[in-house]
Amino acid sequence: MNLYRPEGMLIDTPENKQNISSLAALEQAMQSQKILEARAIVCDSGHNLIVDLGCCKGVIPRAQTVLGIESGTMRDIAIISRVNKPVCFVVTGFGEKNGEAFALLSRSKVQKKCREQYLDKLCPGDIIPAAATHLESFGCFVDVGCGVTSLISIDAISVSRISHPRDRFRNGQQLLAVVKSLGADGRITLTHKELLGTWEENAALFAPGETVAGIVRSVEKYGVFIELTPNLAGLAEVKEGVFPGQQASVYIKNLLPEKMKVKLIIVDAFDATYYPEPLNYYIDQGRIERWRYSPDSCERVVETVFGNT
Repeated sequence: MNLYRPEGMLIDTPENKQNISSLAALEQAMQSQKILEARAIVCDSGHNLIVDLGCCKGVIPRAQTVLGIESGTMRDIAIISRVNKPVCFVVTGFGEKNGEAFALLSRSKVQKKCREQYLDKLCPGDIIPAAATHLESFGCFVDVGCGVTSLISIDAISVSRISHPRDRFRNGQQLLAVVKSLGADGRITLTHKELLGTWEENAALFAPGETVAGIVRSVEKYGVFIELTPNLAGLAEVKEGVFPGQQASVYIKNLLPEKMKVKLIIVDAFDATYYPEPLNYYIDQGRIERWRYSPDSCERVVETVFGNT
């Protein structure tokens, strides 16, 4: 079992609640250096994090808040941004202030162990759990374990092109990702689209003659790209009044695996906000060595090869 999960996945478990239920339970957790989670409620003027443990307050000194803060490779925004969110930690000691007991905690010790015992042992192609933490125009930052972050670039999120990662993810969303590469500096690059199915797997959900739901992703001079699933889009003729981001109902004229194309007719396009469908992962564990998106009958080969370099 992976002990080093993204922050927030441990906080509501019965075991974690029991381990922070009393000072005696916290002391026992300190002896075994058990990883715990609770919500950070304040970042004080010295950039120490105050954590609500229920039975008492916890204090994570600035130097122990995040791996790299002492060396300057991490900025204080990495501390401030944890307020009102779950943080992981181990208990390192106890103290008393104004007659009230508090626990001393370390988050960076957990992150160091996470790197040494989990992240540094990953290989390209490994499928890992992650949680979206921050969305930028160029990609989605995710927590890959104990608050250690990595990036899924926008072009690696799905085969169907999106204008912004918010089209696919939301902050705090739990997801899966594939290790694309590992840098000498410990930086991990991730990809996501390989888990969302091949062209044939997605096309099998549809049939010519059906009218189905879609999302307008782009409008070009030669046609309109409509997303049917995150890894399948089709092309329809240009229609007046159609804009990117709109919902659409589309008629499927044809599915052409040898050309990797879906031909569509727009029945209607309209403004509406619907919650995105839950992601459907065709692969959800283990390791991928090679993933081919394109059908065998298609001359154009679209694939990802995961190596150890």
